[in-house]
Amino acid sequence: MSAENEPTASTTSSSAQLYQAALNHFRAGSYPDAELCCRRALAHDSDHADALHLLGILALHAGHYDQAVTWISHAIRREPRHDYLRSLGTTLLKHGRHADALQVFGKSVRLNPDRAEPWRDLGNALAAVGRRADALSSFREAVSRDAGDWDAANKAAVLLFEDGQLEDALGYFSLCDKMRPDHVPTLYMRARTLHNLKRFAEALADNERLSALDPGNADVCCNIGNILRMLGRDAEALPWFDRALALRPDAAATLMEKAVALTALHRFDEARAAFQQAIAIDPNQAQAEWNLALLQLLLGDFAAGLRGREARWKIPAFAHIYPALSQPMWLGEGDIAGKTILVCAEEGFGDTLQFVRYVPMLAARGARVVLMVQDALYPLLKDMTGIAQCLPRSAAALPAFDLHCPVSSLPLAFETSLDTIPGATPYLPMPAVSSVRAWEERLGAHDKLRVGLVWSGNPNHGNDHNRSIPLQMLARICDVDATFISLQKDARADDMASLAQSGIIDLAGHLTDFAETAALIARLDLVVSVDTSVAHLAGALACPIWILLPYTPDYRWLLDRDDSPWYPSVRLFRQDESRNYASVVEKVRDELSALCRMGRAQRNQLPSS
Repeated sequence: MSAENEPTASTTSSSAQLYQAALNHFRAGSYPDAELCCRRALAHDSDHADALHLLGILALHAGHYDQAVTWISHAIRREPRHDYLRSLGTTLLKHGRHADALQVFGKSVRLNPDRAEPWRDLGNALAAVGRRADALSSFREAVSRDAGDWDAANKAAVLLFEDGQLEDALGYFSLCDKMRPDHVPTLYMRARTLHNLKRFAEALADNERLSALDPGNADVCCNIGNILRMLGRDAEALPWFDRALALRPDAAATLMEKAVALTALHRFDEARAAFQQAIAIDPNQAQAEWNLALLQLLLGDFAAGLRGREARWKIPAFAHIYPALSQPMWLGEGDIAGKTILVCAEEGFGDTLQFVRYVPMLAARGARVVLMVQDALYPLLKDMTGIAQCLPRSAAALPAFDLHCPVSSLPLAFETSLDTIPGATPYLPMPAVSSVRAWEERLGAHDKLRVGLVWSGNPNHGNDHNRSIPLQMLARICDVDATFISLQKDARADDMASLAQSGIIDLAGHLTDFAETAALIARLDLVVSVDTSVAHLAGALACPIWILLPYTPDYRWLLDRDDSPWYPSVRLFRQDESRNYASVVEKVRDELSALCRMGRAQRNQLPSS
């Protein structure tokens, strides 16, 4: 700009006054008046950056993106301020010019690297275009520059939560909670994070705070009920479910959760009625159908329970595992002689081991059976009687077949009742002689009773908090005069120190798959286990197996009995109403002591249960 065109002091004053008037009109929502004042300001000073920027904002409000870009770009050329760059980047995003927008936000960061706001704006833009990892990095940078940037911390927390990085998410949610202690959405998300981390006592405290802040929130009442349930405090959970239902009477999901608590309390008739009410309110409530089916099976009603378990195909967690197949699903109807049927494992290892017993029955009907199982089970099951071909789940391609049936649907297909369970064992292939000999050499002298131990299952299992126990508790039996061998894969960090001090032989490094575990079990006298896949493996191999069960066990173990129609070699040790595993372990210890006092010949003459 030449000297004669530079604005004088009076011109600048007039432009500033006109811009201030424009800004006042804009804040009052008088956009035409705001635009008029901006243009008058520019008539006095054509490079008045604030007036140029405000004209861009007015054009953006009107949806005139090209004009907005022109005005704001002019302002930036005059004065590259952060707020101008933010407005230009936002306009470009709305205009669909994502690459250009990111360049603008990146420029703002380069010009202001030590300020939090440009990093937060870049994070917002990256999140808007789906670049979640980069957005998270930007939000982290913003918080590192300003620990009081609540918005950036909250957005980082949400991204981390959604990506399953729960510990990091918790740190950011806690930071947000310190900045805004009574902010209900933040506290709600922190409570969810704690719940997902299984830090139930802390999650309960947060939800109780939420309830005090928002007493009419039915979701919070239901969450408190669920957490109390996870803590084994089912009787305390029921009033919270009732409070949630008083606030929202037609909440089928809450009714289902109440029914689960009633089941845990062995109030089975009330539980059945609550499940049925939930299904009546919402016929698509597949989880309620599934849980009702498990209750029916637990009570011995196989006809209803096995049919009800088919509701699992409406539950995403199950449906996503099963392959998408165009051939018909076979559930027992019609002649299968001469047809090829694909039998697919679709639940856990224990389910596959339990229900694969039906495969020879398919072959007996004249079917050619192709079995597809989890990779870890493939070495064990590949030579099973009755199958023409066995495939690991990771197989690249399937052979031709006519029908398919999920492994866990085989009891339904064969119309299984409590009296017709095919309970003969062993039904799995015998372990390789070479593997059995290798285990015998590793174990050494067999001068005492050999007892295999398993104390925990999959930590991601929904009922793991009830079925798994710390090794320190089970190790109370280790003063019995026996040789104890760990069958535990992936021991938890809290158990490693106990294992090192227990005197239990730990050869877990050699347990590479279920075939190796089966070979080790073949050299043991007894297995003592919580309810996990190794218990099914031992039972399917006809090895004596003592299983420790929670007060309300998995459906397959039924109620009020110490034996199992599925596995003749099983003996069940159940919690009583106190839900205390210590007394169960003490009973196991007493029984094991008595067994060890017997001679080997006497032990061999004992029934397996």
